[in-house]
Amino acid sequence: MKIMNNKLAIALVMLSFFQLMTLDVNAQSSEDENKVKETMSAYKKGVESLSTEGLTNLFTKDSEVYESGGNEGTFEHYLGHHLGPELGHFTSFKFNDYKIEAKLDLPFAFTTESYVYKIVLKEDGRVIEKKGIATSVLKKIDGQWKIIKTHSSSRAKKASSH
Repeated sequence: MKIMNNKLAIALVMLSFFQLMTLDVNAQSSEDENKVKETMSAYKKGVESLSTEGLTNLFTKDSEVYESGGNEGTFEHYLGHHLGPELGHFTSFKFNDYKIEAKLDLPFAFTTESYVYKIVLKEDGRVIEKKGIATSVLKKIDGQWKIIKTHSSSRAKKASSH
C-alpha cells in the first residue's frame, strides 16, 4: 500500500509540474503575441503620424519589403526611396477597420493585417481610399521582435451598398 501511495504521490507531483510548465509556456506565448502586435502597431502609428522617426528600429538591417508585386529592397531603402518621400505628399494617412492576426513559431512570428486606408493629398486635397492586406514575418532577436519580411497590397475599395 505504501508503494502505491508513493507512486500516486510521484504521479501527482509530475502532473503538477507539467501543468505549471504548460501555464508558463502559454503565458510566454501570450506575452510574445502581444509584443508582436505592439511592433506592428508601432509601424502603423508611425505611418499614420506621417513620421519615419524610429521606424527603422522595427526592422532588421537585411529586411525585405514587397509592395503590390514590387520588390522595394530593405526597409531602409524603402524608407529613403519610397515611403519617406511619399509621406511628405500627404496631409493625412489613416487606417480604418484594422484587424491583425499573429501566429507564433518561436523564434518567428507571422502576422496578417487587413485594413482600409485613407490618404488625403496635400496638393489638391484629393482622397484615396483603398482596401489593403499585409503579411509579415518577425523574428525575436535579443528579446526584441523585428520585422524581417513584409508584403502589402491594396485595391480600390468597393462602394458600400446600403
